[in-house]
Order: sequence, then C-alpha cells, then structure tokens
Amino acid sequence: MGKGLIGKKIGMTQVFWDDGASIPVTVIEAGPCVVVQKKTERTDGYNAIQLGFDRKKEKKATKPLKGHFDKAGKGYFRHLREFRVESPDEYELGQELNVDMFNIGDRVDVIGTTKGRGFAGVIKRHGFHGGRATHGSMFHRAPGSIGASAYPSRVFKGTRLPGQMGNKRKTVQNLVVAGVRAERNLILIKGPVPGSRNGIVVVKDAVKS
Repeated sequence: MGKGLIGKKIGMTQVFWDDGASIPVTVIEAGPCVVVQKKTERTDGYNAIQLGFDRKKEKKATKPLKGHFDKAGKGYFRHLREFRVESPDEYELGQELNVDMFNIGDRVDVIGTTKGRGFAGVIKRHGFHGGRATHGSMFHRAPGSIGASAYPSRVFKGTRLPGQMGNKRKTVQNLVVAGVRAERNLILIKGPVPGSRNGIVVVKDAVKS
C-alpha cells in the first residue's frame, strides 16, 4: 500500500544521466488525479481511495456516475482506479494528486494493457520453432501433436495453442523513475512499459522494491 497515479503512455525517448549514459525511458503523463471516493474498513471492508483521470464533458457522464462525481465537485472523468492506502483520512474528496509525489530513483510497478495482436499461431504466440522447410516434410508452422492417446482422451488445460495474442492486463515490476517533470505532469520510467501510445497505465509504489 502506497502512492499511485493513473496516467497515459505518451511514448519513448532517451535521457542522459550525469555520467553520460544514455537511458531509454517511457514518458507517462500521470495526473493530475482527483480523489473521487474514500473507502474505509468500517464501510467497505478495506481502506482505499478512488482516483479519477482524464476529464470529460458533463453530458458524456451517465446519471449514476454524474451523482458519484458530484460528491467530489471536481468535474467528470473517463477513467477510475482504486488504490489501497493505510489511512483514507489523510485524503480529502476533490484533492488533486500530481507526479511530484514521486522522486528520481523511486521503484515503481506499472500496470497496463498489452498491444492486441489478434489471432496468432504457435510460432508467433509461443515461440515454437516449427518444422523444417525442405525435403517435403509437410510440417512447417503447425502446433504438432496435442493429445494424450486413449487416456485421458482430452487436451490438458494450459496447452500452448493458437489463439488471441496480447490485449491482456500486464504488470511490470521494479522499474526506476528516471525523471519527473512536474510542470508538465510527466514522469519518466526507465525501460518499456506495457501498452500502446495513449494507452492508460497505473503507476504505483513497487511491491517488491
């Protein structure tokens, strides 16, 4: 449990550290995020705050969500996420949280949705080698045998087969904050993070730091 923000992946670039090393970084526009709701152990069974990100017009909010957002009185948002906290009382409804809560060198986990690559075969999806291309082998990109004979007469769960590739929730742990640009709500994360440009990500304190 710790600090966290909702953000939008802008893209990748590089920065230079004091020793002259070139560091690849992912640029994330994180925040400002608004505290929309506080959840407590007494009322909800756990302590958390709900943050809103990316404002939208009032006419694009449904009536139930409009009433939900009106309690904070800070507008309407496209994205909502919950973050576990030790004490929700430390936050106020309508309070804005910004990237200045992070510092260079902090360890963070980044959660995003990987790029969807559609239906893929076992070679692209799982890295199978496939069969030889010559001498009339007739076996090239197929998955090969998947059964188990007469017993147990079924395909085991988890067998690597063709199917949808990507478009799944993914967490990359223990990434390093390489820079913070508070005036532009930008945070620079060393290395790549899941998702495509303009994809929504969550940046929060690393669990295993």
